Amino acid sequence: MTQTVAPPTRRIHEIDAVRGFALAGILLANIGFFADPGAAAGGAAQIPQGPVASVVTTLVLTKFYVIFSFLFGYSFTLQMRSWGDQVRGRMLRRCLGLFALGVAQGFLLWIGDILTLYAALGLILLAMRNVRPRTAVITGVTIIGVLTVLWLALAGLTLLDPAAAADQAADPAEAARALALFTGSPLDFLTYQAETYPMLALFVWLGQGPMAMALFLFGMAAGKSRLFEEPERWARLVPRIQLFGFGVGLPAAAFFTWSSTASGSWVLVGVAVNNVTSLFLSAAYVVTLLQLVRRFPLVGTVLSAPGRVAASNYIGQSVLMCLVFTGYGLALAGRLEPIAVMGVAALIYAVLAALSAWWLRGHRYGPVEYGLRALTNLR
Repeated sequence: MTQTVAPPTRRIHEIDAVRGFALAGILLANIGFFADPGAAAGGAAQIPQGPVASVVTTLVLTKFYVIFSFLFGYSFTLQMRSWGDQVRGRMLRRCLGLFALGVAQGFLLWIGDILTLYAALGLILLAMRNVRPRTAVITGVTIIGVLTVLWLALAGLTLLDPAAAADQAADPAEAARALALFTGSPLDFLTYQAETYPMLALFVWLGQGPMAMALFLFGMAAGKSRLFEEPERWARLVPRIQLFGFGVGLPAAAFFTWSSTASGSWVLVGVAVNNVTSLFLSAAYVVTLLQLVRRFPLVGTVLSAPGRVAASNYIGQSVLMCLVFTGYGLALAGRLEPIAVMGVAALIYAVLAALSAWWLRGHRYGPVEYGLRALTNLR
């Protein structure tokens, strides 16, 4: 039987710009761990405190992960159109490549890697590729609803036994050991990675997996509906999305930040609220960015370069953060003030954005993307 492949779909500039924007947020969310590795000294990342951390938690944490996961689902629909009846084999190989890349990054660079999770959930998305957009949305809403109810139920149960919900004090000795390994020799850092990554990977899979799956489904539904390709269909809704997204999302995000520093059941209530309201705030971010890109095209040009080579930038962020904060390089973890850490993040993003623009002058894909495409397409 003759296999057919659909003609390649054109790149959608707006998607690249939004993806580049999401990469900036992911960098801001991740760099705090590199600056203070002792926060994950027990196998689960804890939200730090302080003015800068509060701003990042309120405006950044989980919101850009929402956008990035949504775009994964959307991009899958573009790949389906391009791959035609080869979508099954190619997606299987692509997920295999993402999984291998994620394991390598988890042990060598960044213990909070999400590529292995995306690879596993990508297989589920592949199995559900023929569902209608309405069904995908209903399934995603159901997942988020169940998660939210479970968090609220758990918060209620902690009221019955307040002692069980009491926060465990951080172990200073364990945090000091983590920092020593993190900033020691390259071998010390690899020891830290090997000790910490498996437990934190499990935390990422269980803590973020269901939410990511829901966002994949939302993205797939949006892609099948050509949401970004036909913005005129929903342009009139932008003011309402902004009003509701910022009006509800920002106060809820502030509550999430406060609850993360509280104790007992409030922490769980904050997570439950954030499960829902982070979607509203993320949507407001996206439509506002698209309005900004339309009015100032240069913004879209700057953001779309890293967005076109997102996998290379994601790995590149980990490499540069390791060179700044770990024993691979300058070993500055624990030595910079939070505001200085934000400056390092801005510098890293600027360097990678410039490198992306330079690279794309002579290449169609990024270095990591070339490798993934070679495995995906077997050529």
